[in-house]
Amino acid sequence: MPSDADAARASRRVQALSAHVASDSAADASKGASDPRVRLAPGGGPGSLTVIDNRTGSRYEVPVRDGGYVSASAFKAIVAGGDGGGLRVFDPGYMNTAPCKSKICFIDGDKGILRYRGYPIEELAEKSSYLETAFALVYGDLPDAPQLREWEQTIMRHSALPVPVIAALEALPHDAHPMGVILAGLNALSTFHPEQNPALQGGDVYRSHAQQDKQIVRIIGKMTTLAAHAYHRNTGRTPAPPNQKLGYAENFLYMLDAGLDPHHKPNPRLARALDVMFLLHAEHEMNCSTAAARHLASSGVDVYSAVAGAVGALYGPLHGGANEAVLKMLARIGSVENIPAFLDGVKRKKEKMFGFGHRVYKNFDPRAHVIRGVAEEVFSLVGRDPLIDVAVALEKAARADEYFVKRNLYPNVDFYSGLVYRALGFPPEFFTVLFAVPRAAGYLAHWRESLTDSDTKIMRPQQIYEGVWLRAYPALADRPPCRGEDRMWNVAPSNASRRRLAGETVEMAAAGYHAYDAGGFADMASLSARGGARDGGGRNARLSSPAFSAGVVAGDATSGVDALTGNGA
Repeated sequence: MPSDADAARASRRVQALSAHVASDSAADASKGASDPRVRLAPGGGPGSLTVIDNRTGSRYEVPVRDGGYVSASAFKAIVAGGDGGGLRVFDPGYMNTAPCKSKICFIDGDKGILRYRGYPIEELAEKSSYLETAFALVYGDLPDAPQLREWEQTIMRHSALPVPVIAALEALPHDAHPMGVILAGLNALSTFHPEQNPALQGGDVYRSHAQQDKQIVRIIGKMTTLAAHAYHRNTGRTPAPPNQKLGYAENFLYMLDAGLDPHHKPNPRLARALDVMFLLHAEHEMNCSTAAARHLASSGVDVYSAVAGAVGALYGPLHGGANEAVLKMLARIGSVENIPAFLDGVKRKKEKMFGFGHRVYKNFDPRAHVIRGVAEEVFSLVGRDPLIDVAVALEKAARADEYFVKRNLYPNVDFYSGLVYRALGFPPEFFTVLFAVPRAAGYLAHWRESLTDSDTKIMRPQQIYEGVWLRAYPALADRPPCRGEDRMWNVAPSNASRRRLAGETVEMAAAGYHAYDAGGFADMASLSARGGARDGGGRNARLSSPAFSAGVVAGDATSGVDALTGNGA
């Protein structure tokens, strides 16, 4: 007999697949189509827009392309005198701007649909693995059995890091943020593979399919190893060397936990849970960090630098750190009894609710359905996190409240993922690393696609200039002080700087010795009284050393503080 949990999972699978089929079928029926696998014309299909400029009365025909889009460059033809420039499209945050065409990922936020290369995310999470899905993302289709075996073996064969890269990571502070360690590792790896660097080998180096593939397997293979070193940079331990005989997520857990025991074997169910989490985070269309990867790649930079730039964008708390904010919110709520008061605070703008709503999804994030099931699996093995009951009750209360339903505030992928990662023993600051590791597959898929995209140009967005139009350059002596919020603020010297500045600088000592040898003053006090060795400004003359830029003069550890506070003579 199937358990209640099995029945619940089966029900979710049916609902998810029904959403994929029904959303297409209903629309297809209205158009006379019968096959839900055939996509309807995006944006209504091709045609044209007739634009009448009410400023001039001029009429323009703007083509609508097959993909349901218009070229932004078409608006440059609309001119109305003035400086003679054409019309530009202002779109901060790229709310409705497509910088590329892609075949990798599809999202329908209104219907809660996410597909990798046409495969529903729910089906992949149930039946596939991270590496199998990564193959589909990069190359377009799921592999057959021999291809999958070769892909997995090749990636695991490239999981070890060069010894000098490890040394570079170990030279970082013990409390370095794990994402900073990942970034350092990726940039270090770039220097170890000069044969693939377009800056050294020429811009055509990536035309070689073999050269592309080599970097793809290197980066995917080494991401978990970089992550293991980032994790243990904080623990003071050394990760176990990668075990090429294990699966991708299993090897990651092995590197974290094996220590000096080569026979350690991670729990296969926990490894599978982590593998599903990796799969769910592997790709998500043109998000901030993926856009950064394509933006950097458009310059022809090496792929390690492009991926590092994307990871840097992911490092930002508005992108990759939301699940940590969810944990803090749930901890602040504390218990199910406090949820009504919390929701009331959200409505009155006194509380922020994290993990609900998404810039893309106006319905339930399909990944959140899957992660909730993963959470239950993990809790059954390592113990139930008491915050899961708060999370489930909060989700139920919010989805039953008209205030949140009207605003399309449904749980997103971050709502449950932090609970899963915490149950697996990862500290909150490591959560973004667990996002970056699998997302490398998405970055690499977009990088590879961009290499053969005939529309690819170096990205160079326009801007709307609103600054001062024209002014003359004044002589330094004639300028008033720069005032307002844009001026440079005072940077107070540290106590260590004050200590150093209280003594002699090398420059002062040398000047004093030279003066003494010449039969002049014999001590630094007379040097200062005579205006120093370089300018005749008297006791308060500043030396040229940058250390004196805060107003500190030689032999006086407090004068810089006086200058900052306005208490000087």
